[in-house]
Amino acid sequence: MSFLRPSALYRLLPTISSLRWMTYQALSFLRWPNLDGFMSYLVLVLLWSMFMEIRFIPSKSMCPTLRVGDRIISEMVSYYFKSPAVDDIVLFTAPKNLQVHHGLLHINGIARYEDFIAEPPMYKLGATYVPPHHVFVLGDNRNNSYDSHVWGPLPIGNIIGRYVTCFRP
Repeated sequence: MSFLRPSALYRLLPTISSLRWMTYQALSFLRWPNLDGFMSYLVLVLLWSMFMEIRFIPSKSMCPTLRVGDRIISEMVSYYFKSPAVDDIVLFTAPKNLQVHHGLLHINGIARYEDFIAEPPMYKLGATYVPPHHVFVLGDNRNNSYDSHVWGPLPIGNIIGRYVTCFRP
């Protein structure tokens, strides 16, 4: 197997006393990849580009959970196999076109405790019917969020992906 042969870098290691214990197999990743390594890298890049995206947060609608300018990674596959859950953070395109009172969101008549919102909503929203194949999306910064309380339920087809993780700019 060609990847087990020592690289030119390994010949320099005996001069560095702290790295003498390492075998040359442990350093094989430092060599230029052969065709198999290149193909693995190419497949990884293609899968990443098809199923994952890096996006940024353009507004304060998700403060304090996500801040303006945060870079996030989203995946676009899981909603082909399951439906969105209540506390999922989703990315979506806004459509062209529940119930909130006393600062609390009520789902099917039950008030939800939400410790992640910036402040309780200052608006009142009457009972809203969410039709099948639709979701009701609300930002964490409810008072400064352009979301379903303004334009109504969102068709599931408008969901682009699901939030995976965040890394700061």
